[in-house]
Amino acid sequence: MKKIPKKYEPILTPFCVALLMSFLMSGVMTVVNLGFTDIVFINWLARAFPVGFAVAFPVALFVVPIVRRLVARITV
Repeated sequence: MKKIPKKYEPILTPFCVALLMSFLMSGVMTVVNLGFTDIVFINWLARAFPVGFAVAFPVALFVVPIVRRLVARITV
């Protein structure tokens, strides 16, 4: 498997964080709001997840570097 160059890490890390978090959170919130119905998965994957990711990725780009600096200050 070919690896991705290290220079892409500042973009790839927030991308992965946003992808996983928006996937899980949008799924949970869709089920909470709609319940387990026959349309829950369609609404989740077609509406909630894309909107969640569109918000989460720019936020993660901004927040991940700040969190890294904060963690570096409080750890040994």
